[in-house]
Amino acid sequence: MKQITVLGASGFVGSAVTRALARQPIRLRAVSRRKLTPPDGQAETTVVAADLTDRAALAEAVAGSDAIVYLLLADGGWRVAETEEAERVNLGVMRDLVDVVSGNPLVVYGGAASQVGVPPREPIDGSEPDEPGTPYDQQKLAAEQVLKKATADGRVRGISLRLPTVFGETLTEGANSDRGVVSAMARRALDGHDLTIWGDGTVRRDLVHIEDIAAAFTAALAAPDALVGGHWLLGAGRGDQLADVFRLVAKEMAGHTGRDPVDVVCVEPPSHAPSTDLRSVTIDSTPFRAVTGWRPEISLPEGVRRTVAALTTPVHGKART
Repeated sequence: MKQITVLGASGFVGSAVTRALARQPIRLRAVSRRKLTPPDGQAETTVVAADLTDRAALAEAVAGSDAIVYLLLADGGWRVAETEEAERVNLGVMRDLVDVVSGNPLVVYGGAASQVGVPPREPIDGSEPDEPGTPYDQQKLAAEQVLKKATADGRVRGISLRLPTVFGETLTEGANSDRGVVSAMARRALDGHDLTIWGDGTVRRDLVHIEDIAAAFTAALAAPDALVGGHWLLGAGRGDQLADVFRLVAKEMAGHTGRDPVDVVCVEPPSHAPSTDLRSVTIDSTPFRAVTGWRPEISLPEGVRRTVAALTTPVHGKART
């Protein structure tokens, strides 16, 4: 029976991928620093608590793996990437991983579409030169390059899936609550606060629901051969204007709370805003779709509905927080 190990199994994406893999008849090892309840399913699931910045703990966590899904992210995500601790998690663990593994395992890495830097065109498809402009994107690209070199050297079989703007609900107990901009706006709307947006609201993002992202990872694991050695962009290809997305969140939350929708307010970007935050991004994921047959199934309205419902559904007698 195949052994698949998920590193970062309690994160937003990691918990969704773990939940999807648990439905398969495999041996599943879910590795996380946080408390994690194993999801139900056909898999023989083992939960491992480990600090993967400890090289020995990392080696033990991945021992005997046929495939490893690498979804580690420093606490605080891109916001704290300039710290030494964040670089150790975002990049250093990958360097250690390709040294400690044996048996040429498959490694599927969760990269970021933003590694390209300011998009030189729309849509991007992964053929563009990478010019990352933030410490976070520089670390993500460097980790991807480590994986590609280890693949070329025959130590692993690496695949990088560059993620778009991921949104949605978290259903796994103990999962990281950092769920991106849509959930952040939904929480503000739930608290009755206006939703502020930088600029005039016309900036577009390629939004893909977390369940569809998890399906992309399972698709890559199922048919990896044509993907090994490359980086592949995931996206819906829509390019949703953020003002429209925020209004949809406000309207959906109003429907759940019975209150009037909160306002969506455009404001001047702060001086520290990265240039990438002010540029539109649309992603052409045709190359990945052609190899795997994957495609996003959950529409933006349905995804927002599910995200808002998860925030407002009572849990043990009180609203989610």
